[in-house]
Order: sequence, then structure tokens, then C-alpha cells
Amino acid sequence: MNENLKSVFYPLLLLVALLALWIFAVRHWGVPNYILPPFESVLAALRRGYIEGAFWKDFGYTMSSMVIGYVCGCSIAFITGTLFAEFRWLERLLYPFVLGLQSMPKVALAPLILVWFGFGLGSKVVMVALVCFFPMFINTAVGLKATDPSLIDLMRAFSASRWHILTRIKIPSAASHIFAGLQISVVLGLIGAVVAEFVSSSQGLGYLINAATTTLDTSTMFAALISLAVLGIAGSQFIKFLQRKLVFWDRGDQNQAAA
Repeated sequence: MNENLKSVFYPLLLLVALLALWIFAVRHWGVPNYILPPFESVLAALRRGYIEGAFWKDFGYTMSSMVIGYVCGCSIAFITGTLFAEFRWLERLLYPFVLGLQSMPKVALAPLILVWFGFGLGSKVVMVALVCFFPMFINTAVGLKATDPSLIDLMRAFSASRWHILTRIKIPSAASHIFAGLQISVVLGLIGAVVAEFVSSSQGLGYLINAATTTLDTSTMFAALISLAVLGIAGSQFIKFLQRKLVFWDRGDQNQAAA
């Protein structure tokens, strides 16, 4: 069995085992429905949500805040990380403030974000952008600084400009770090979107979970959680796909690691 089949087969095998354990626990161990709902009830909630269309509005709202906030946060983080790596005086000047902002719990910032940006989509986008910023920023800065100095010296020997060195040497060398930051930010961005919807929202998968809590509707909660899991896995796999297509010069190293 090749590596691609193994990467799909083993997770599916584990998923089937977990589902079997879930069904057995509910039917034979008497686990209460408010703790672990029957698997059939969760399937019914998913059918009601996506086949009958009850969840699409909430799914689209979370997806919108996630995508817009992710793109904005990662773009700003990439530019900031590049500037920090290129200009050391800027790093010495601003890094303590960036670190201080990251140290603040985003849940504590959520009420202030709501005051500044309102209760609509804007506050959710800002929350996602803040959560996505630091992983992308730190991976970009570290990746650019880790460029082989001999390559930079070689380019300087041929009178290459700083921009030429950055775009032709440093960014390609840091591509793996950059995509690692993008992948981490996908998962953290979803967390930021849900936290913002928990604090104040009338739409979204986070709102759906919050509303189901009041009625102990665990089937709807599980359906929304599964939706978030699928969204996170799909986003992560999409970033991996882009990395395989764009960072073609690392393909040999990836094949060696896989072997």
C-alpha cells in the first residue's frame, strides 16, 4: 500500500472504530443522550441542516468571517514578518508590542472588538485576523532569517538588489515555513470565528452551538462541531495542496521524509 492510500485508509479505519464505539456506548452502556446523543440523531441533525437547508446560512456566515479574516490576517502578518526580517531595527522597536498583543487572551479582547467594530460580520473578521496573525508572522520571520547566508552572499557578489534577493532567494527558501504558518492559521482562525460568535452573534456555527446549549440539544451541537471539523480539515488539505503545487522545489525533500 502506497503512502497516499495509507494516509486515507488509516484515518478512515480509526473513524469507523470510533463510530462503532460511539454506537455501542449509547446502546449498551446506557450513556445519557444529553452527554452523548445517538449517532442516528446526529445524522438526522446533519440531514436537517444540509439537505433540508437549516444550517447553510450559519455555515456560510462562519465561512465568510473565516475566509475574509484569514486572508487579511495572514496577508498583514506576511508583510509584517518580511519587514521585521529585512529591517532589524524595526524588529527591535516593535517586537515587544507584537508579543504583548499576542499575549492578550483573544476572549478578553472580544468585548472591546465588539465595541469598536460592531455586532456584525466586521467584528468576527477582526477576531479571526488577530488569531491568524501571530503564527503566520512568526513563521514568515523565522523562515526568512533561516535563509542560507552563502546564497545571499553569492547574490550580493553579482550586485543583486535587496528586492531581488528577497523575492528570488529568501521567500522561496522560507516557503515551507510560510505554508506551515498558513496551515496553523486555518485551525486557529476557526477558533477565533467561533469565539466571536459565542460572544455575540445571531448567525454562524458558533451561534448554533450556543443556542443548542440552552435546550441541551446535543445532536445539533455535534452536527455543528462536525461541520467545523470538516471545514478545518478541508482548509488544511487545501493549503497542503497549494504547497505541493507551488513549492515544487521542496518535493524531493518531502519524498525523502515520506520514505
